[in-house]
Amino acid sequence: MKLSPRLKAIVDYVENNSFVADIGTDHAYIPVYLVENNISKKVIASDVNKGPLENAKKYVDLKRLSHRINLRLGDGIKILKPNEVDTVIIAGMGGLLIKKILEEGNEIAETIDNFILQPMIASDELRKYLIRHNYKIIDEKLVKEGDKIYEIMLVRHGKDNISDEIYFEIGEKLVENKDPLLKELIQKKLREIKNILQKIRINESIKAQEKLNIIKIKYDKLKGVLKSIDC
Repeated sequence: MKLSPRLKAIVDYVENNSFVADIGTDHAYIPVYLVENNISKKVIASDVNKGPLENAKKYVDLKRLSHRINLRLGDGIKILKPNEVDTVIIAGMGGLLIKKILEEGNEIAETIDNFILQPMIASDELRKYLIRHNYKIIDEKLVKEGDKIYEIMLVRHGKDNISDEIYFEIGEKLVENKDPLLKELIQKKLREIKNILQKIRINESIKAQEKLNIIKIKYDKLKGVLKSIDC
């Protein structure tokens, strides 16, 4: 089977012979790909909702892979046993939800080596959580589908530091790697901030003005990053 660019970029982070759990599996496209391409011998595919898990079961049964893909209904990584897998994929959900899954499954998370995370929104909040809770962002990459740019992170346990808080907004690894989509992502973020600034200027409250100053600083720092990658 052929995966979408986003899903293919996710599975490219999975090491050969890994024991993988795909959290929020939806149609089980990733588990099937990992097994069919002999990247993983066995995969756990889970979802918190019955509907998506039924969709996953239909696809797994169609591919005759139920003996190698274990389907589980449940919330986050709490469906796992300690040391049951070495790699967890959490993709296609908000950064705050991914953070919640890691927090609530902390005891299980401690036994997992690799985390492949793909937040749809709030990637900055997810990076803050990771850096402040002894996770190390090993690598990041961007993938584009249509007009949407996705941020994908490879994360492990370990101490990590950032040189500036702007790298919560834009992953520092993306800058180091000179990701070909980084310029486009920053320009998109700058346009979004401009729209916010215009709306805040209409509001004369002190609280709004304080927010305005914070956003202005972020805007200027993003422009600085953009300038550095243009050099």
